This record gives sequence, C-alpha cells and structure tokens, in this order.
Amino acid sequence: MNHLKTLIREVPDFPKPGILFYDITTLLKDADGLRALIDELGASYVGKGIDKVVGIEARGFIFAPAVAYALKAGFIPVRKPKKLPAPVERVEYQLEYGTDVLEIHRDAITPGENVLIVDDVLATGGTASAVAKLVEKLGGKVAGLGFVIELDFLKGRDRLPGYDIRAMLHY
Repeated sequence: MNHLKTLIREVPDFPKPGILFYDITTLLKDADGLRALIDELGASYVGKGIDKVVGIEARGFIFAPAVAYALKAGFIPVRKPKKLPAPVERVEYQLEYGTDVLEIHRDAITPGENVLIVDDVLATGGTASAVAKLVEKLGGKVAGLGFVIELDFLKGRDRLPGYDIRAMLHY
C-alpha cells in the first residue's frame, strides 16, 4: 500500500502555518489507486460478518459506501447536527479547542449487528472514539475501524483501546 503515498499530495502550511496536510484528492482521481485502496480496506474485513459500514462526515462518505458495497453490507452516515431527518442519537466530544457533535439515526443499527467504522484519517482518535460510542449506544458491536491514513505521531490509537484498527497508510 505504500505505493499509494506517491498519489497523495502534501500541502505545507494548510490549513495553518506549521501543518503538513495530506491531500487525498490526488489519490481519488487515480482510478487504479482508488480501486487498490478500496479493495485493500474491504479485504481487511472479508469474512468478519460485517452488517453495516458507518462513514463519518464528510470524507468518510467517500470510502465507506464503496467498502460497504465490497462487503455486501449496508452503509450508515454519521453526520453533523441537523442533517438527518428522522430521530437521532447524538454524541458530543472534545476537540483540541472546544467540542463537536455527531448524530446517527436511532434506527440505523439493530442490536447485535457487526459494524465497521470507516474514515479518511485517524489523527487524535476523538472523532472515531465518539462514533464507536454511538454505535455501541445503539447496540451495535464495533467490529473494526478502518482508515485511509493514520498520523502515528498523534497517537490516536491510544484513545481506542480494545478495537481492531487498520490504516492503509502511515505517516
């Protein structure tokens, strides 16, 4: 998978000075790279009995439906507040400076279902941890968390003890 790193553009000082941003849009536009990434993410969970794949707004929406399709599973969006039309469960979680909120439809997961959570980047682990709590609150079993990129130096895994975590690319 490391060959996919050549397809990711590195943008210095974005969104603010001192940050090196890994831009996945250059990977997304490469048909072979995108296919390899989705195939590998899905392959990690074949035979694990995945019932649903959760994608986290917004970039998780790019990958999660494709992985769900590959695994013959359903797709569930987790969104920012007031974007979902039916009754929701919500979780408020800490960011570096402040808090954020995510929501999921209350009927999105049937108790006992195996759920895979997919997002683009594992950074500090706060968002992924919040989504895992939402899944478990609805009675789902978190079968794994899959990421395109993991920023190892931020130690996001430390906030996700006991979960099966897979990242395709490490920085």
